Amino acid sequence: MKLRIGDVELPSPVLAAPMAGVTDYSYRRILHEMEAGLVTTEMVSAKAILYKNRGNDIILRTDPDLHPSAIQLFGSDPLIMASQAEKVYGDFDMVDINMGCPVPKIVGNHEGSALMKDPELASRIVETMSRVLKKPVTVKFRKGFDEKHVNAVEFAKAVEEAGAAAVTVHARTREQMYSGRADWSIIKAVKAAVSIPVIGNGDIFAPEDAKRMMEETGCDGVAIGRGLKGDPWLMRRTVHFLETGELLPKPGLSEKKEMILRHAKLMCEHKGERTAMLEMRKHLAWYTSGMENSSKLRGQMNLMSSFQELKAIVDAMT
Repeated sequence: MKLRIGDVELPSPVLAAPMAGVTDYSYRRILHEMEAGLVTTEMVSAKAILYKNRGNDIILRTDPDLHPSAIQLFGSDPLIMASQAEKVYGDFDMVDINMGCPVPKIVGNHEGSALMKDPELASRIVETMSRVLKKPVTVKFRKGFDEKHVNAVEFAKAVEEAGAAAVTVHARTREQMYSGRADWSIIKAVKAAVSIPVIGNGDIFAPEDAKRMMEETGCDGVAIGRGLKGDPWLMRRTVHFLETGELLPKPGLSEKKEMILRHAKLMCEHKGERTAMLEMRKHLAWYTSGMENSSKLRGQMNLMSSFQELKAIVDAMT
């Protein structure tokens, strides 16, 4: 199973959704190895690139062999969005525009999901970027801003007309944030309304969820988000299940321990040991969720400050 977006052919229709604080360079490498059809950076502010904010280089790091990959930008000024994307998109296969982030600070700046209340501005952003960039421009948005303003179908039509090569629909409103149940029917409605590829997003925590979403909505692909926290194997298991109908087993303890150490090593190489150990604490909590003595493990993890301390904790896991 493959998926084409513009002139880019993805090896599978199972994508890794961009997540702030999660899909950094290290985890994108792991998800790529787990056969993700596409990996995408954490979202980056176009204005932050313009003003050369510290930290962007770390977020935007990629490798020549890390393909297909995308960069996700957010902002509300069409010219700034286009000009800054043009600066940094060269090593990526496509550019995704975040019009779905629900965080109050982003929304308060008229960015992220706030753009769903201004389809005209959203269209101008897409049109300007599509005209300037030589690679596909895609858009991620939500069901609507709230239940009184469910406009995903009209919004999808508008950005398609403006030049979007594909859309990803998170089937919740901004008001819901990440709570409640995702309304997959809105994905089906968007798919029926546009001719570009539609990627479904929301409540995919098992391979069976991905298959059911594709069958119920007719979407062209799925983007897995929170289900990948602490479970990169979900990517490979989902790809395999969609291709063969066979459910691969979940990872055992030894495989989990090996992955934790690999993830930590990649982060140390990428961000330095001190930062890596601080950031690995949340990943370790996700990796060990549901395990025996997980609360005790989390207590130990929150005190670690070196790779050797992490390794000792992992080696002792039973």
